[in-house]
Amino acid sequence: MSNDNSLSLAELNDRIAILRDNIRQLVEQAAASSGAQDEERTSGRMAAQQEELDRLVKARDALTVK
Repeated sequence: MSNDNSLSLAELNDRIAILRDNIRQLVEQAAASSGAQDEERTSGRMAAQQEELDRLVKARDALTVK
């Protein structure tokens, strides 16, 4: 992903909204699917999306505190 410092507040907010929607969709997919392999794959994708979301929220917070 690009350097968070080069993103505007609006861009960060857009990416945060996208990640939150991605996580919501993954939760829905996990509820609808069955099987350990599907669950493991979805869990990994959710964890990656959550890490990215946390990183972007931190970058946004740093921008708004200035």
